[in-house]
Amino acid sequence: MVILLINLVTYCRFDIYRKIPKDLTQPTLTGAIISVCCCCFILILFLSEFLHFMNVSVISELFVDNPGDNDRILVHLNVTLPNLQCSVIGLDIQDEMGRHEVGFVENTEKVPVGPDNKGCRFEGSFYINKVPGNFHVSTHSASSQPDAIDMRHIIHECSFGTKVAGKIKGSFNPLKEIDRSGARDDGSTLFADIESHDYVMKIVPTIYESLNGLKVETYQYTYAYKRIYTFTVTNDPSSVTFSHSGRIMPAIWFRYDLTPITVKYTETRPPLYSFLTTVCAIVGGTFTVAGLIDSLIFSASEVFKKFEIGKLS
Repeated sequence: MVILLINLVTYCRFDIYRKIPKDLTQPTLTGAIISVCCCCFILILFLSEFLHFMNVSVISELFVDNPGDNDRILVHLNVTLPNLQCSVIGLDIQDEMGRHEVGFVENTEKVPVGPDNKGCRFEGSFYINKVPGNFHVSTHSASSQPDAIDMRHIIHECSFGTKVAGKIKGSFNPLKEIDRSGARDDGSTLFADIESHDYVMKIVPTIYESLNGLKVETYQYTYAYKRIYTFTVTNDPSSVTFSHSGRIMPAIWFRYDLTPITVKYTETRPPLYSFLTTVCAIVGGTFTVAGLIDSLIFSASEVFKKFEIGKLS
C-alpha cells in the first residue's frame, strides 16, 4: 500500500492538467461573455460537423468494362399511340448478333385508350443483348395492315436496367413524357404522308453501390431524334411506302449502342475517427483561441486601469 501511494505521488508530478485553487482565480464580465460565445460557437460547429458526418455523399468514377458474352439488358418501355388500335401494334427486336423477333409478346401488355378505343397504350419489359441493335413499335406483325398508319405517340417510359430513381441524378429516363402526338413542325395536324420516328440512343452502363455494399446495375442514356417522312407510290394509304433511303414501313424506332465506359456511383460517409478528430479540434481550438482573446482583453483592461490612476510606468 505504501509503495502504491509513493507511485501515485510520483506519477502526479507528470500531471499536465494541474488545478488552480478557486481562491486564485478571478471571474470577469468579459470572461463570462467570451465563455458564452465560445460555447455557442462550439455547439454550432459541432452540429454542423455531425450533420456532415451523418450525410451520405455519392462519388463517381469512370472505368472501362468489357461485358460478358451472356450479359443482357432489361428494357422498360411504355408508350401510347392515340391513333392506332391495339390489334395492329407489335414490338420487333433486332441486333447485330442475328436476333430478329417480329411481334414480341412476352411480358407485354396492350391497353385500349381514347374515344371508341381507337388508341393503344403499349407497355412491356424485355431483354436485349449488349450489342448494337434496335427495337421498334410497328404494325409489322399485324395480319392485315390498317388503312392509315399514324405513329404519333407519347413516351411514358423508356429505361434500361434496374430503376434507381431518387438516389442519384442522371439521364436514366430522358424520354419520359415526350409527347409527339400533336402537330408536325410545320403546324399541320393532318398526316397526308406517313412518317416514322427514330430515336438513336447511346447507352452508358452504370453501377450504384450503397453503404452496405449492395450493388445495383443500371443504365443511363442520351438520345437524338429525327422524323423519317415517307410518301405513297399510289393513292392507296395502305400501299408500301418509300423514303429517300428506300423501302420502309412506319414505326417508332429505338436504335441503341453501348459505350465501353462504365460510370460507378459509390455512397460514402466520413469515418468515425475523422469525426472524433474534427470534434476535438473544434473544442480544443475554440477554447484556446477564446482563452487568448480573454487574456488579451484582460491585460489591456489592467493596463488601462493603471493608466487612469497614473501608475503606468
